[in-house]
Amino acid sequence: MRKKALLSFVVFGLASLGMVVYFSGCMSSAGRYSSLPSVNYSYPGLADESGISGELFQIEEDEVWVIAKAQKVQAGHSEKDEPGSGSMMVVVPGQEKEIPLPLKHTEVSGKVVGYIASVEVSQQFENPYDTKIEASYVFPLPQNSAVNEFIMTVGDRKIRGIIREREEAEKIYAEAKRQGYRAALMTQERPNIFTQKVANIEPGKAIDINIKYFNTLTYRDGWYEFAFPMVVGPRYNPPGSTDGVGAVPHGKGGSSEQKTEVQYLKPGQRSGHDIGLTVAIDAGVAIEEMICNSHVIKTEKVRPEKVVVKLSKRDSIPNKDFVLRYKVAGDKMKSGLVTHTDERGGYFTMMLYPPASLNSLKKAPMELIFVLDCSGSMNGKPMELSKKAMKRALRKLSQGDTFQVIRFSSKASKLGRNPVLATAKNIRRGLAFVDKLRGDGGTQMIEGIKAALDFKHDPKRLRVVSFMTDGYIGNESQILAAIHEKLGAARIFSFGVGSSPNYYLLDRMAWMGNGAVARIGLDDSTADAVDGFYDAISHPALTDIQIDWGGMEVSEVYPGRMRDLIVGRPVILTGRFKGTPGAVKVNGRAGQVDQRYTVPLSSDSIGEHKGIACVWARMKIADMNNQLTYDKTGEIPGMIKDVALEYGLMSAYTAFLAVDSSQKTAGDHGISVAVPVPVPDGVRYDTTVQ
Repeated sequence: MRKKALLSFVVFGLASLGMVVYFSGCMSSAGRYSSLPSVNYSYPGLADESGISGELFQIEEDEVWVIAKAQKVQAGHSEKDEPGSGSMMVVVPGQEKEIPLPLKHTEVSGKVVGYIASVEVSQQFENPYDTKIEASYVFPLPQNSAVNEFIMTVGDRKIRGIIREREEAEKIYAEAKRQGYRAALMTQERPNIFTQKVANIEPGKAIDINIKYFNTLTYRDGWYEFAFPMVVGPRYNPPGSTDGVGAVPHGKGGSSEQKTEVQYLKPGQRSGHDIGLTVAIDAGVAIEEMICNSHVIKTEKVRPEKVVVKLSKRDSIPNKDFVLRYKVAGDKMKSGLVTHTDERGGYFTMMLYPPASLNSLKKAPMELIFVLDCSGSMNGKPMELSKKAMKRALRKLSQGDTFQVIRFSSKASKLGRNPVLATAKNIRRGLAFVDKLRGDGGTQMIEGIKAALDFKHDPKRLRVVSFMTDGYIGNESQILAAIHEKLGAARIFSFGVGSSPNYYLLDRMAWMGNGAVARIGLDDSTADAVDGFYDAISHPALTDIQIDWGGMEVSEVYPGRMRDLIVGRPVILTGRFKGTPGAVKVNGRAGQVDQRYTVPLSSDSIGEHKGIACVWARMKIADMNNQLTYDKTGEIPGMIKDVALEYGLMSAYTAFLAVDSSQKTAGDHGISVAVPVPVPDGVRYDTTVQ
C-alpha cells in the first residue's frame, strides 16, 4: 500500500460496524471518495489484537487505517483535573511564580485584495508537563468568517482536517483521544466564538493548528476596515440559562453551568502567550491614509496601492481586537463585482455603494432613542466613552426632532414616559440624566429592547434607535428574536464600545434593524463615531431597491432581505449566477419623494477571487441563522448542516476534525487543560467575571 506521510485526511467514521474507520492520503480536488469491495483487513498497531473486518474506501493514493472501539472506558480520571496551564506563562508579581499553560503563540497572516480578505491563523500548542495533556482553547474569529481549512501539524506531518457533522466528529475525536492518537477538534459555539481541542500532546512536544478563512471587509465613507478579534469578551447570561458563554476565573471550570466557558486570568497575572500579525493589502487604487488606534504597527509601502502591515512586538498581548482602517483614493467609490466559477457553477459578491446624490437630500424629522448599556462590564472607560458619545449626540439634535434616553443593566429606566421635543431645556435634562449613569449589575439587554421599541411610534418622524454597548451577553438569540418581534418601523444603529465588543450581536442587530454598526475603541474618537452616525441618518436612505443584472441570470442572492442603502455605508450581496457578468444597474427610491436613482456598475469594476464560493456559502448560512431567531420549524438546522458539509465550512452543526494515524502515544490520554485568557483591555475583572 502506498503511504503519504506528509498529508493525511481524516475522512469517515463508521459507527454502525462498532468501529471507527479513517483514511489518509491525497484527496482529489473535488474531495470525493469511491467504494471498494468489502475485505478483511488487519493493520498492526492500529487495530485491536484480532484485526477488523469492514468495508474500505479509497481516496486517490490513499492509506487506510482502522481504530477499534474499546469495550470499556478506563475509570479513575476526571476531565476537570488540571495540573496548571501551558506555554502561555502566568507571572504573579512579587512571587515570580510561573504557571505553564498549553498555548504558546498565535500567528496571523492576512491578504486583502479589494474588499475580500483571506486569513491564516496558526495556534502553537506545547506541553511543559511530565504527563500528556489535552488543551482546550476558546477563541474568537470575525463573525462573517468562512472557515474552510484546518490543518494539524505534528513534527513533519501535516494532517488535513475534514468537516463532519458535529456529533459524529466529537465521537470520533473522543475515541481517538481515548486510544492515544494525537487529534484535534474545532467546533463553533457562536458565529464569532470557537473551541479548539488538541488531544494527547506528549510531554515536551508541540502540535500546531492552522486555520484559514475568508471574509469581506467593512467600508464607511472611503475607509476600509480590517479587523481581527484576539480575545473573547465575558458574557452575561440571564438566570436559568445554560446555553450561554460563562465567564469564570482560571481554574474554576464548570462553575458557570454554561455550555461554553471562558477562563480569565486574575488581576496581577500576566500572560506569556503572545500574538504576531501581518496583513498585506492590495487595494487596487492608491491608499491615501492608514490608521490603527488599537495597536502599534509597522508599515511597508510596496506600491501606492499595496502596503504590508505588521504588528509591533511591543504590542503583542492578545487582549483587544486588532482594527486597521485605511482610506482609498477618490472622492467617490464605484460599486464592485467579484466573481468566481468552478465545477459547481458561478458565484459573485457585490459591494453596492449608495449614490452620491443622496448627500444633497435633507432628512425628515426624527425620533431618536438613545439606549446605553450600564452593566458591570461597561464600568470604567467603556462607560466614560459611551457617555461622552451620547452627550455629543444629544447636542447635535435638530429642531423638530424628539428624543428619549434609556439605560439598562439588570433592569431598564428612562428619561421620561415618551420622547420629548429637542428643545434646549429638554436637551439639558437629557445631559444631566446621562451624567448620573453608572455601570453596575447584569446585562439584561432584553429590558433595553422592550423599553426602546414598545412605546407608540410617531408616524410623522423616522424612529432611529441607537444602542451603545459592548454586547457582552450570552443570550443573543433571545435579543434578536425580540427585535424581530418589536422592530416595527424603527431603524437600529449599534455602537460597539470597548476593545473587544461582541460584533456578532451588534452586526445582527443593525442588519435586522436596517441600520449600521460602528466601532468605538478605547483609543478612538467618539466625535468621529457620532458625527459619522449623524451623517448617515441626516439623509434619506435608498429604499425599495431593484437590481437589473444585465447579462447575468442570478439565483440564491443573500442576504435574502435587501437592506436599504445608507449614505456612506455600502451593502454587500452575494449569490449564484449564470451567463456573463457585465453592466449592472440598481434602482431605488429616496426619502418620501417618488424619485428614482440609478447606481451603475461598469465592466471595469469586475474582478475575480477564488474565495467567493465560501463567502457565498457562509452568507447563506448566516441568512438561515437569522431565520432561526423567529422560525422554529426544525428544518433550518438541517439545511445549514447540508450547506456547511457541501462547502467544507464551520457551522454550529459541523466541526473540523484531524487525527494523526502514524502512531499511538504511550499511556492514558492525560489531563484536560483549559487555556485561560486575559480580560479584554479596559474591562474590569471584578465586575464581569463570576
